Amino acid sequence: MLDTYRAIETPEGVELRLRVAGPVARSLAWVIDLLIRGGVYVVLAIAMSQLGKFGIGLLLLSLFLFEWFYPVLFEVYQHGQTPGKRALGLRVVDDDGAPVGWSASMIRNLLRFVDFLPVMYGFGLVSMLLHGDFKRLGDIAAGTRVVYQDGKSQPPTVPDDAAQAPRQRLTLDEQRAVISFAERARSLSPERTAELAGIVAPQATPTAAIHQLYATANWLLGKQR
Repeated sequence: MLDTYRAIETPEGVELRLRVAGPVARSLAWVIDLLIRGGVYVVLAIAMSQLGKFGIGLLLLSLFLFEWFYPVLFEVYQHGQTPGKRALGLRVVDDDGAPVGWSASMIRNLLRFVDFLPVMYGFGLVSMLLHGDFKRLGDIAAGTRVVYQDGKSQPPTVPDDAAQAPRQRLTLDEQRAVISFAERARSLSPERTAELAGIVAPQATPTAAIHQLYATANWLLGKQR
């Protein structure tokens, strides 16, 4: 293993590169979340202590719900990021790179009690060290992984080929398809790019077909010849 990047190809032929997070970064994120939960527990304990036995019961119920649903709610509604993960630039995703959903988040977090055994996430740490994607047992069961959050994405650009009008009239959907192809071309594999271009211009060589689509996209976007 030369690095922690993992390549995932979507059904559309787009290759995603995810950088999985190791035990150190994940442990630091867990500590931050633990401190946040601890602060909330202290505030709740002080507030509930004024209510006597009813307050104690309400406190125990609140602690249970907060402990188990704190990570789930953040992962589902905050793009896979608890405050601790956000601070470390991490996020939870499905194995295919898709955003984590309710069922996967519930499974990975409910199995934390297994990862915690025998003490201080002993099983979870051993699992991460032995797994190629640094997965704890909850991640293996849920089909999730923790990865580094990508930086801000750049707006799509079209390769700078000389603009050329299409040889025939294009419908609005066809115009959108040509522009979308040109914008996504750099994220596609060369084989997939040639395959898509060959559908539009089967009589031309792959290279000529690709540049023909680039030229048309530039013309549609109003660039000068």
